[in-house]
Amino acid sequence: MFKNKKQSISLSQYLSKYKFGISMYILVYLIAGAGIILQTILFAKVIENITLSLFKNSIILLLIISGIVLTKRICWYLSGVLYQKYANKIMADLNLDLAKQAFKLNSKTYADHETGKFVQRIVTDPENVVRSLADLVDLITDCVTSFVMIIYIATLNIFISIAIICIIVFCMIIENIRRKRNRKNKFIMRRKNDKIYSLTTEIVRSEKDIKSLGLEEKLSEISKNYYNEYKKASYNYEIKDMNLWSLRNVIIEIFGILLLIFGVYLIDISILTLASFMIVYSNNGSLSSFVWCIGKIMDIFLEIKVCTDRMFSLFDNKEFVCEKFGNLHIDEVKGKIEFKNVSYSFIEYEEQNDDNFLSKKELKAKKNKKRKIENVNQIFNNLSFKIEPNTTVAFVGKSGSGKSTILNLMSKMYEVDSGEVLIDGVNINDLDKDTLRNSISLVSQFPYIFDMTIKENLLLTKKDATEEELQSAIERASLKDFVATLKKGINTKVGESGIKLSGGQKQRLAIARALLRNSPIIIFDESTSSLDNFAQEDIKRSIDKLKGKSTIVIVAHRLSTIKNVDKIFFLDNGKIEDIGTFDELFEHNIKFKNMFYAENIK
Repeated sequence: MFKNKKQSISLSQYLSKYKFGISMYILVYLIAGAGIILQTILFAKVIENITLSLFKNSIILLLIISGIVLTKRICWYLSGVLYQKYANKIMADLNLDLAKQAFKLNSKTYADHETGKFVQRIVTDPENVVRSLADLVDLITDCVTSFVMIIYIATLNIFISIAIICIIVFCMIIENIRRKRNRKNKFIMRRKNDKIYSLTTEIVRSEKDIKSLGLEEKLSEISKNYYNEYKKASYNYEIKDMNLWSLRNVIIEIFGILLLIFGVYLIDISILTLASFMIVYSNNGSLSSFVWCIGKIMDIFLEIKVCTDRMFSLFDNKEFVCEKFGNLHIDEVKGKIEFKNVSYSFIEYEEQNDDNFLSKKELKAKKNKKRKIENVNQIFNNLSFKIEPNTTVAFVGKSGSGKSTILNLMSKMYEVDSGEVLIDGVNINDLDKDTLRNSISLVSQFPYIFDMTIKENLLLTKKDATEEELQSAIERASLKDFVATLKKGINTKVGESGIKLSGGQKQRLAIARALLRNSPIIIFDESTSSLDNFAQEDIKRSIDKLKGKSTIVIVAHRLSTIKNVDKIFFLDNGKIEDIGTFDELFEHNIKFKNMFYAENIK
């Protein structure tokens, strides 16, 4: 029922896994619902018996009703227990699969979308779906109960039954109009909410920068604008929904009064008995309840539709592009790297509307129309170079020359437009995931440190590492003195995103993780930029110790950190302008020499 139109994945496959538990939940809920129906009918009989002065029968019926009430309450309790048990399991399965799918997405996909889009789809939407399914069972039970009572009332008189059918049809037409209007507005609200979530996440993560730069007022203004946009979309949704909802309620209430007037008239002409009129009167709310339940059921189906489409859109490789790997496995990578006629451009596309609220005509036009390109920034054109195994090389150049892009292409975070990136003579597109990921370790300029202990952060890269290996990695990354000052040592928690660590300490921990992994290729992307001169010298010595054991690729602004590398590639405007050792470039490349002097290093 809730199958994603773009993918074969569907909500039913998650529900079928727990079909026994879900069936038991529905069963006990239906028993409770049947109790409500039986209780309502018996109450009607009680009224009828009282009007006929059959008081003894009324007391017996009331005793039966008390037993039904007890059974109903037990069933509701059991349904609550079953809901808590299986709802959590279904949500956990959805969260896990969506998180796993998020791991498969390529880096450009993350760059093209807001953080809120991913977090809402992975965390919030599954919870909304499961909660909505439970509400759906509840509402369907109430709807069936009301419907049975409507049928019961309708059987009392043919004229009353015709009137009820007419009003239900009319109200259903209004509900269908309301549902269609709500669909588009609900998706717009969710998109606005994604923006709020993304901004809030950024504010929390950048709290120190915001305070130090005095950005509170500016970001408050941006937040206010985002919230105003959301409130405007929410108001637009709610007011349009309320207009049709109110119109339907007014019609139902007026009809209820007219129905009673009609009932009095039928009594007056001896077509309806007083007992039947009392049943109609006491259950007059059943019609309103039935139409209300139908409306809420439509709302819940819309909510589930919106959430499932958003969740499972992560599996749509057109909107959220996944990484692609080959099938070739190499047991022992030596570490030779080659770029052969590589071209790469950063392309920005025009933002598109969600398919979910486009009409069929608009969907067809969208499929036949290519995505509009807003901006193209060519980084490389026919870039070629080689890095021999177990050598240490560096890429230098001014900002924007393409240094970090080379590293992203080398580690397959980005896909080349044309040409080849080779590892040990094999195109990285042909390598399987294990070979590629296990052969390369990347230490970025702004590494992410998880909300765990120092030890747990290290064990992420090698879960079976010995204490000796851990201590060695810590020492080689110049973390030993810092760890020694901590009361709990390597068992100290570092906070979310390593908030309890300085920038330099974060980088040292990230370097320790890479050293512990001991990959044949280790990439350092400005990984000493936050270190003081003493720590920088320690890291330089650590890197020097790796020379000849791994292929080391370094991107650095500080030229003093790469004096001892085997080869330097000097980049300018996306091209390798010069290649040589530090001394060779310093001797004959004026741009390189000026960069060195600009650092005021003597």
